Amino acid sequence: MNPEGPSPACGGGLGWGPTGVSGVAEIGFALRDGATRLAHLYERNPLRVLFPTPVAGDAALAVLVTTSGGLVAGDGIKISAEVGESAVAHITGSAAEKIYRSTGATTFVQPRLAVAAGGWLEFLPPETILFDRARLRRNTRVDLAEGAGFLGGGILVFGRLAMGERFTDGLLHDGWEIYRDGALIRGDALQIDGDVAAIMQDPACFADAPACATLVLAPCGDDARRFIEPARAVQQQFAAEGLRAGVTAVNGLLVARWLGEPVALRRSYAELACHLRQAAMGLPPRLPRLWHV
Repeated sequence: MNPEGPSPACGGGLGWGPTGVSGVAEIGFALRDGATRLAHLYERNPLRVLFPTPVAGDAALAVLVTTSGGLVAGDGIKISAEVGESAVAHITGSAAEKIYRSTGATTFVQPRLAVAAGGWLEFLPPETILFDRARLRRNTRVDLAEGAGFLGGGILVFGRLAMGERFTDGLLHDGWEIYRDGALIRGDALQIDGDVAAIMQDPACFADAPACATLVLAPCGDDARRFIEPARAVQQQFAAEGLRAGVTAVNGLLVARWLGEPVALRRSYAELACHLRQAAMGLPPRLPRLWHV
């Protein structure tokens, strides 16, 4: 662990508001002596990284912990992860990330993920819960070398549903950029602003769904189209629970999406992630035990 300031990979201080926290987590994995091992670690509050022992035959595991219990307006966190050649790693979170109500300032989250040739990274944090009047800008960038693989995405829950609260006012910008060998192969941004309540209820937008999710697979040198029908079959298993879901392939990526009730959506999302990690990489069809707590 670097005892000094943030490394150049995180670009120095965040500078995101004088009252907010500036959390940093940098993680590096490398293949050594036939096993994926931790090669670099830097942490700054409120981010911490834990390394539970994975089940035999599974990927090296890193768990992100937000020690503050959630993110408040003006907070900013940067997550940097690098997976070396032929290394295999999984990054998740210890619990759902809460984005609290804001009086005007915006929370920033910036994951930066890179995978070298022959490497494989899974970035599957639990859901993000947007409190009413939350303001969040999250921009995720994934850089894949030729022959590298990636499985990742996210779940968004619109409000504290158990409290009868819905996300009706605020800001959400959730952007993704995925590069293969330096070329952009996917750019996607979800923005909800202005009359949020109307957007959430509009049948052409969210149709009043309380949650949505996206999962992306970038196979290691394989044809993403061969995963489409099996992925649709997995989603179909949850059709009776009222989920709206679909799968497509574009620019060498498999993209799955969901709208619906959070618990059923989470189960379907996890089931497809389990299927894809086995189908694409021969890994066990399971997620870390944290996903089932």
